[in-house]
Amino acid sequence: MAKVTRDELTKRKRLESRHPKEEQVVREIIQSVREQGDSALYRLTEQFDGVRLSALQVTPEEIDDAWSQVEEDFVQALKEAAERIRSYHEKQKRNSWFEPAEDGTILGQLVRPLTRVGVYVPGGKAAYPSTVLMNVIPAFVAGVPEIVMVTPPLPDGTVYAPTLVAAYIAGVHTVYKVGGAQAIAALAYGTETIKQVDKIVGPGNIYVALAKQAVYGQVDIDSIAGPSDVTVIADEKANPAYVAADLLAQAEHDPLASAILLTPSSRLAEQVVVELKRQLDSLERKEIAARSLRDRGAICITQDLNEAFAIANQIAPEHLELLIESPWDWIHQVKNAGAVFLGQYSPEAVGDYFAGPNHVLPTEGTARFFSGLGVDSFVKRVSVVAYSREALFRDGPKVMTLAHAEGLGAHAASISIRLETGKVGEWD
Repeated sequence: MAKVTRDELTKRKRLESRHPKEEQVVREIIQSVREQGDSALYRLTEQFDGVRLSALQVTPEEIDDAWSQVEEDFVQALKEAAERIRSYHEKQKRNSWFEPAEDGTILGQLVRPLTRVGVYVPGGKAAYPSTVLMNVIPAFVAGVPEIVMVTPPLPDGTVYAPTLVAAYIAGVHTVYKVGGAQAIAALAYGTETIKQVDKIVGPGNIYVALAKQAVYGQVDIDSIAGPSDVTVIADEKANPAYVAADLLAQAEHDPLASAILLTPSSRLAEQVVVELKRQLDSLERKEIAARSLRDRGAICITQDLNEAFAIANQIAPEHLELLIESPWDWIHQVKNAGAVFLGQYSPEAVGDYFAGPNHVLPTEGTARFFSGLGVDSFVKRVSVVAYSREALFRDGPKVMTLAHAEGLGAHAASISIRLETGKVGEWD
C-alpha cells in the first residue's frame, strides 16, 4: 500500500470508462430484444448462460423450494436487516403539500410513486441478498405498486435460493430468469412476458452497466456505478487493527476497489501497514485484496485532521470512516461522502448489511453531486398551480412582459385575453 502526497492522491485519474467492443455487443443485444422480444431472451440466455429455459418467470413452487434451501439463521438475519432498512427509509418519505394564499391562489406539490420498477440482480454467488433488500425496499416504501426483479439463471435453470428468499422478504412481485444486457433491454422496452418499467436499478457487470447507460432516457436508471471505495480518517488514538480491517473489507470487493487512509500520525500509518500484512494472510479473497491495495490503495500523512477532512472532501468517497476521538465534533467538516461512519464501533460493514441506510451509494467521486439510493429515487414530484382571478390580474402584466422579452407572443396572449375580457372563464 503506497504512501502518497496530497497532490498525488487528489490528482488520481478516474478509471477508463470507454469500452467500444462491449458497447457494440450491447447495442446488438438491445436491438435483438426490441425486435424479437421473448424469443431473443430465450436465445441469448442459452448463448450467454448456457441454459435452455422453458419459461422466463419464476414459479411459486420455485420460491417455496428456495425457502427449503436456506438456513433459519440466514432468514432471521435477513428479516431483521429488512426491518432496519424499511424503518430507516420510512423516515425519508415526502408528503404532497398545498399552500393557499389570501388572494385565493393555491400552490403545491403532488408526490407520486413510479408505476413499475425493475431491479437487476447479478447471478450465482455474486448475487448478494443484501443488495436485493437495498434496491427493493426503498421502492416498496415509496409505494411503487409493481416491483419486478431480473436475474440470470444458474446452470440448472433455477435462481440462487438466497436471492429468491431476499426478493420475497423485500416485497418483489415477480422474478424473471434473465440477465445481462438482454434483461435491461427487456425492462426498458418490454417483451411479451416482461412489461416495460419506469426505472431500472441494481448492479451488474460491464454489459449490464453499458446497457443501462444505453436505455437511459427511455427509462430512468439509478446510476452507472464504478468500483467501490472507502476513505478512513484516523488519528493517533485509533486502533491500527481496526483501521487495517476496514481497509481490507473494502479491498476484497474488487481489484479496482479503492481503500485510502488519511492520518496525521506517521506512527499509526506504520502500524496499519504491519496490520495489513498480518490480516491479509487469513483472507479467502487474499489475492483480490492484495491487488486492490497495491494498485488502488494509499496512505497519506496529513499535517492535521483539518487537512485530512479537506482531502476527503476532494476525494468525495463512497464510504467515509471517522476513526478519531470525538468524531461528532468533526462531522460538520464532512461535505462530500456517500455515507459517513462515526467511531470505532461503526465499521462500514454494518452499513452494508444491517444498520438501515442504503448501501447503494455514489462512487468514484460522484458524491460531490449524487446521493445514495433512497425513497426519493422512486417518486416523482408534480407541481400544482391554481391561480385566482385576483392573482392573475395582479401578476399577468409581469408575465406578459417576460413573455414578450423572450419573443413568445402566444404566451403573452394567453394572459391578455383573460385580462381584456375581465374574467377567467365560465367557472369564474
